[in-house]
Amino acid sequence: GDWVEATPEQTSEMKSAAGVAVPAPAEDSGSDDPIKIIIAGAPASGKGTQCEVIKEKYGVVHLSTGDMLREAVAQGTEVGLAAKDYMDAGKLVPDEVIIGVVKDRLDQPDCQSSGWLLDGFPRTPGQAEALASAGVTADCFVFLNVPDSVLVERVCGRRTDPVTGKIYHMTFSPPPENDEEVLARLEQRSDDTEEKVVVRLEQFHANVEAVKGSYKDIALEVDGNRKPEEVTASIMEGIDAKIAA
Repeated sequence: GDWVEATPEQTSEMKSAAGVAVPAPAEDSGSDDPIKIIIAGAPASGKGTQCEVIKEKYGVVHLSTGDMLREAVAQGTEVGLAAKDYMDAGKLVPDEVIIGVVKDRLDQPDCQSSGWLLDGFPRTPGQAEALASAGVTADCFVFLNVPDSVLVERVCGRRTDPVTGKIYHMTFSPPPENDEEVLARLEQRSDDTEEKVVVRLEQFHANVEAVKGSYKDIALEVDGNRKPEEVTASIMEGIDAKIAA
């Protein structure tokens, strides 16, 4: 077959695929910078739902610490192997290793070109500081604010049907009330009791105020105690304003 010269676009795509930094076309300069978002919220704040919508709308790479750690371990990267040693020993992975894993992931071509959404990280002021020292900056820090009493109700009402795997909520999406068989077999996760939720919320609050302080210039606090689509509308409006600023 004839040898065909690649178009500039194809060359650019090939370089991108190979992880080579490709300068953006001049006319796009500045306007298409990939967006970088951090989102925080207590357990049951609706963070997972909002992450899905943000990912869809802005085309960013959605990253959670758990997924990044598992990925780094599976790929056998230097930081991944370091993390594996701690995990195998049943110990908490120290911040400097987690920061290494996060930084490695944010440096990948997909994050560099599409931007990213860091889900629930940093969790502590120490992690926020270390992230800044590693040169990681964000455009927007979204915080979903939901009263503890609402969070407790959201969590404690959850029940799972072990047969179908379906998750119900006794108040918000109750199981079929006339199906005695389903009602009899519903289970509550051991972590979903009020005592345990209150402890988890105390731990969350102990750190989140200081983390919010680290991002006060880009913070976007959203009332999460509303319908999911209303929360989404506020988040989008806030993010768009931050990008335009």
